[in-house]
This record gives sequence, C-alpha cells and structure tokens, in this order.
Amino acid sequence: MPATTPTWDPAQYLRHAGHRARPFTDLLARVPDLPGDPPRIADLGCGPGNATALLADRWPTGRITGYDNSPQMLDRARQYAGETPGGGRLGFAAADARTWTPDEPVDLLVSNATLQWVPGHADRFPDWIGRLAPGGTLAFQVPGNFAAPSHRLMRELAHSRRWRDRLAGVLRHDDAVLTPEAYLAHLTAAGCTADVWETTYVHLLDGDDAVLDWVKGTGLRPVLAALDDDPEARDAFTDEYRTVLRAAYPPGPHGTPFPFRRVFAVAGKATE
Repeated sequence: MPATTPTWDPAQYLRHAGHRARPFTDLLARVPDLPGDPPRIADLGCGPGNATALLADRWPTGRITGYDNSPQMLDRARQYAGETPGGGRLGFAAADARTWTPDEPVDLLVSNATLQWVPGHADRFPDWIGRLAPGGTLAFQVPGNFAAPSHRLMRELAHSRRWRDRLAGVLRHDDAVLTPEAYLAHLTAAGCTADVWETTYVHLLDGDDAVLDWVKGTGLRPVLAALDDDPEARDAFTDEYRTVLRAAYPPGPHGTPFPFRRVFAVAGKATE
C-alpha cells in the first residue's frame, strides 16, 4: 500500500461516474453464465456502489455483496442495499483486499479498478480462485495508465526538491499493475482458462482543468491525504500539478481528450 492511505471522497469520484463505469460494463460483457442458481457474487473494491448495482441488472436473482475498506465509500454505497427488483439481494461490507477471502464459495468474484492499490495482488489469485464455485469466474480490470502524463507528472512533481521530503513513497509506480501477458501467466498457472486484453479509452472530459478534476477522485488521493494537515502546501502542490497538466492535456473545441489505458481479465475455474 502507499505510505499514506488515501481518504476517499465519493462525491468527487462520482463526478466522472459515466466514464468510470464503462470499463466495468465492458468487463461484465465478457463474463459467461454463472453456475449458481441464484448466483453468489462478490464485488471487491465496490466504491460508492453505483457499479455494484449494475450486477443486479445482469444477474437479477443474484446474492450480491460489495466489499470496500473505505467507510466513506461504504456509507455512500448502502443506498443501493436491499432486495433487488429481480428477487435478488444487494449488500455491502467492510473488507481489505490485501487479506480478504470469501467465507463461502462464490460464482463470480469481480473487481473494478481496485487491485492497483494492492501490492502483489497477483499473489492473491490462488486464494480467490480456490474460493470460486466449480465453473465460477474471477473478473477484474485495472488502470494501465501509470506511464501516462497524468501519473508520470504527478510522480515527478512529488519527487522534486520542494516536495520529496513530504511525499517520498506516497505514490504508486508504473509497476502497480502487471502486463496483460503476466496476468495471463498467473491465471493459467492457477488452473484457469483466461481471457486477457487491454483497451485505451479516449474520454472527452468537460470543464476547466478536467484531468485534474478526474485524478482528484483517484490517483491524487494519497497526495491530498499526505498534505491534509497543511492546506497551504496541499494547494501549492495542486497548483503546480495543475500547470503541468494543462500543458500535457490541452482542451480542444469540444472538451479535453484524456487517453486512458485499462487492462482486463476474465478467468474461468474448471467444473468438477
């Protein structure tokens, strides 16, 4: 984990909810039929719950539980809890992806833009796959944009002379996620069939300093947490970062193009 655990702001995160939800729907489109009736589904890193609620659209009778380690996110997610229109049930619970394992077999374990926060997360695959029901699925997507200007410039600024004493070790590096080939190797070594791919979305963002507004909800959170006790320093870092982002992501006539690479994997456990 980063040296400073980020404090999440659901409202800031949801400012780009439509763009953030699209990779999740693209991931679910590749998940096959589930073996359970009703299926048991775990969403690891459910955040504010808006994407978790989409699982009930795909599996109306599902027994769905969203897990997260952020009290702020769970408080926001609980608005979706309860019986679903299709006769299923949706609930939420606290859990840490570094140590959590399902306490009963699940038909689908899905994770959306969470595992990049978990160092060594591929080492958890055997534990999670071991708790899948026969014929069950592990599906996840992670951002693959750590070498993009949005993240590279953030790291360079944090490591600059002015900030390195305050921010050393706070940010993740470009090895926070694996290559698609490495994920394929880990999943097949665990005995699964695996479908792994990558996609670069080009989001067209609205508003001034749109990329800064995006990262304030995700990648910049550790910096904001580390400087939370010093608002003047927090604002100074943000202003410096804003300046370099404006040069890296100039707005166009219809908004600011924001290329964003993501890596996806759908792994199927054999039936017994």
